[in-house]
Amino acid sequence: MNLNLLVIGILLLIVSYLVGVLKQTWLLAGFNEKAIRDKARLGRVVGGVFLLPLGMVFIVHSFIAYPYDQWVLVFTMIILLLSVSLYINQKLFEE
Repeated sequence: MNLNLLVIGILLLIVSYLVGVLKQTWLLAGFNEKAIRDKARLGRVVGGVFLLPLGMVFIVHSFIAYPYDQWVLVFTMIILLLSVSLYINQKLFEE
């Protein structure tokens, strides 16, 4: 069992709850708040589609060890990040 991955996964779940349910978008860095049309939707997308699955993957990987598990984590993060970024850029930004 990898305790570091478990702690990171639990922290990601907490941030997912704060962003997705409580709409604490101030926790998200690197975006222009004035350019976002719907901050509640942004919170649901980032909290529910990015942070929640990522936290669950970290928690599962903390209990299960198999070959190349670090690469699975990296590719999962990249795929989730790209998909959420593309969705936000296409649907939530004002032009």
